[in-house]
Amino acid sequence: MRLAPEGRSPLAAALLLVLCSAPAGAGQCPSFLDVTDDRARVVETLPLGRDGRFCLWWSHSVTGGDVADCFRIEDGMMTLERSYLHDFAAGLGEVAGRGRLRPAEGGGYWIEDIAETLPPEGLALRVGPTRVGHRLRSTEGEIALSKDHAGQRLRLRPGSACASPRSIHAPATPRGMPY
Repeated sequence: MRLAPEGRSPLAAALLLVLCSAPAGAGQCPSFLDVTDDRARVVETLPLGRDGRFCLWWSHSVTGGDVADCFRIEDGMMTLERSYLHDFAAGLGEVAGRGRLRPAEGGGYWIEDIAETLPPEGLALRVGPTRVGHRLRSTEGEIALSKDHAGQRLRLRPGSACASPRSIHAPATPRGMPY
């Protein structure tokens, strides 16, 4: 379900009001990833699980294999935690002193424990065409960026459901790899 950019459904608004007005320690506002355009307008929003994690997936331009960068949002900051590589194709591989390499279940490799915090303005991304298939995944949903935003310069940055109304993608079942 995708809601109009003007706001949420009355049910969603009521749920957010309850979540965001709870006493301290009773819970917190849901965590979201905002995708903004070059005018800083929110064009997409990805709901995140309690852990604040999501991945940006795409297909390698030469081999077509899956590649991913996985992030965590905490305290309003976005941190690169790990990357997935289907193999050591052109431009892929481990960088000395930047995380540790381990085999991935089902093939490929994860570089984990990267722990690189991004600037407050988030991550700039030039969205690739459909064959590149840029997509965002969390445990709570998925957005196919290349489908609607190919060729556009976008920015991925932390958002909060309590800050403003936005267009929200309902949960989807991610295929294959974790979030």
